Amino acid sequence: MKPADPHDVRRHNLSLVLRALAERGPRSRATLSAETGLNKSTISSLVAELVDLGLVCESGHERPGAVGRPAQNVELDPRSPFVLGLEVNVDYLAVWAADLGGRVLQRSFVASDNRERPEQVISRLELLAREALDEDFAEGRRVAAVTVALPGIVDDLGGLIVAPNLHWEDVPVAHMLSESLGPVTVENEANLGALAELTEGAGVGLRDFVYISGEVGIGAGIVIGGDLFRGARGFGGEIGHLTIDSYGPPCPCGSRGCLERLAGQDAILRLAGWDSRIRGPGSRPEWPGAMLAESAREGRAKTLEALSQVGHTLGIAAAAAVNLLNPEALLLGGYFAPLTEWLREPIENELHRRLLAGDGSGCAVLAARLGGEAAVRGAVALSRRQALDDPAALGAHSLSVVG
Repeated sequence: MKPADPHDVRRHNLSLVLRALAERGPRSRATLSAETGLNKSTISSLVAELVDLGLVCESGHERPGAVGRPAQNVELDPRSPFVLGLEVNVDYLAVWAADLGGRVLQRSFVASDNRERPEQVISRLELLAREALDEDFAEGRRVAAVTVALPGIVDDLGGLIVAPNLHWEDVPVAHMLSESLGPVTVENEANLGALAELTEGAGVGLRDFVYISGEVGIGAGIVIGGDLFRGARGFGGEIGHLTIDSYGPPCPCGSRGCLERLAGQDAILRLAGWDSRIRGPGSRPEWPGAMLAESAREGRAKTLEALSQVGHTLGIAAAAAVNLLNPEALLLGGYFAPLTEWLREPIENELHRRLLAGDGSGCAVLAARLGGEAAVRGAVALSRRQALDDPAALGAHSLSVVG
């Protein structure tokens, strides 16, 4: 067996300590030693290095009033680097900033039709991000990592391969943003929504689930064994382009009768008798779910009929996913989340009809908890994960922000 590289061991241990402070708050060196399994001298050396990197600092004492000399706590430095999560969707842009502990420092949302030249949209996104960097919290601090959520298929080089609902193809998103924001990661919005639900939403405690994101399009994030499953080339989860009716309406992807053409935002509004263009300036991403839920509570017949039809359509696609993956749960996200109480029964009816295991699959249908914010929250979570994985790199590669 090849011996472990000392540099890799050091990097792992630095990450272990920084992650403990980021996720659990201020700790004494003795507590860090007990929780990480590292001896006290190693902890002291690691903490000293993290202090030199500007990531942690000494704080108050642990167990005030206890017998004996109180231990000095260590915590994240208030001026340590922060991360950005960005999102481009069909009809809005979003930017969030958070510290390494996950505390949200700033958030921006702009409703806009992004089905146009990608250069213009990415330029607006960059401006929104730069506005965040001009806020007081960013003065004298560095950006540790940036992740962009996109409603389409992305590659490992930071490019968007195709986003049918945006009418975008072959857009080098990371390259377009990197000069201004530093190294940028791009990821599919449904994958990031699943990651957010796994870490802080309805997926906490689950090891296998499928997160179905309802937007203008429909995507899925798949979690297997507690980890995000992206497929061999990162293209997994495109449930919106499962064919439900091969003679159905044409889809921007080039096929016909895709799930998102029958159960996406425009379809559900049309079935319920609403104009899909009624989104007003500043409408939140979870629209139109909240509006349709209110209409359903009022007993509007056309809305209830639309939800039943969409629920059955979703159930057909969900049954295929459950037969293939046998997850513990389906999480309904995006605008589906506030509609779960009306969608659950028709979905479960289709699962009962179509699953080989019947009700024995044990698959629950649950509302996701993070609504339209899931993807941008997931972008923040991925940025934090990247930053905490390699603390030493934060000092070398972070983008300096001068206030």
